[in-house]
Amino acid sequence: MRIGIDGRNLGSATDGIGRFVHNSILALAALGAEVFVYAPSKISANYDIPHGVSVQVASFKGPYARTFWGQAALPSWASRDRVEVLWGPSHRLPFILGGRIGRVVTIHDLVWLHAAHTMRTRTWLGDRLMMKPALKTADVVVTDSTATASALTAEFPWLKSPIKTVAPGTTALPAPGDFSSLEPLGITRPYALFVGTLEPRKNLRNLIKAYSLLPVSSRSRCDLVIVGGKGWKQTGLADDVRDGGLETNVKFTGFVDDRMLATLYSNCLFLAMPSLYEGFGFPIVEAQSFGKPALTSNTSSMPEVAGNSAVLVDPTDPAAIASALDRLSSDVAFRERIAAGARKNAERFTWENHAKGMLQIFEQAIAQRRKTHA
Repeated sequence: MRIGIDGRNLGSATDGIGRFVHNSILALAALGAEVFVYAPSKISANYDIPHGVSVQVASFKGPYARTFWGQAALPSWASRDRVEVLWGPSHRLPFILGGRIGRVVTIHDLVWLHAAHTMRTRTWLGDRLMMKPALKTADVVVTDSTATASALTAEFPWLKSPIKTVAPGTTALPAPGDFSSLEPLGITRPYALFVGTLEPRKNLRNLIKAYSLLPVSSRSRCDLVIVGGKGWKQTGLADDVRDGGLETNVKFTGFVDDRMLATLYSNCLFLAMPSLYEGFGFPIVEAQSFGKPALTSNTSSMPEVAGNSAVLVDPTDPAAIASALDRLSSDVAFRERIAAGARKNAERFTWENHAKGMLQIFEQAIAQRRKTHA
């Protein structure tokens, strides 16, 4: 099977979709698929593309240039290489593509509809303008969760293409260090852990507000550690911490490498991730792979991903978040009961399973095109 993949997200090693695409390429190639990766500009050196995978890279930089590339160069390259199916792994497909080429698009979320205020204007506009044409063009639409599939059906009743759900995998992190190895980050006490890009959708202001509502005795036994690279519109978080008198309890580590991330997961009491909206929520599964329970939201895909190994809260209610923080940090028996099935739940999400599911969908799209153009 000759599979073309839109690799526009592979330019940044810190892009979550870039990591998703890279892991998909590795898993598909491992299953013997003939993979062609197309990118508008240089691929990050952090992504090791396996031998045997064809890579075509152009020099289109900037969002508008990449958009032009996706509508001009990408379909031309796919036709030249005679791929049987073209996969848009993040909300995009060319408007025009060779009639015999199957087309599949993955929709990770509908943030632009349900949490538009949490997005950069440029990103919001791109999804608003490009997602609908991709849905109309696709032979099969793929989502990461049934929550997103249901949202698509409700929002776009005109959608004729079948919607399939294929959960992504999570990559095993390196062996963690012990608790003492966290001292360079200033972490010396038990802690709840947040992991993610610092952006409005992650609801950090409400998480910090909730933490400030805890009694001093609760804060003394559980710090809050916030891990992730800078996003946007979050410059006031440090002010929130200072105004709440939380400087000794709330710690920002910035972006960390995988070894340190594994160490942070392994040594935390629980994950605290009450996002406003998630199409999937990788940190939930990553924390659970270390046997840790999650405090997460009762919205979008998070209940589905977390399974029974989580405490679900209303992300807009700091008091509810605070109550969950307090119980998870103080009640050891409760925390262990919630964590009991964490590793088993995490085992559902592998890249091999994702690749096998995608291959079935690619075959469906190819068969449909062959039938139409027989």
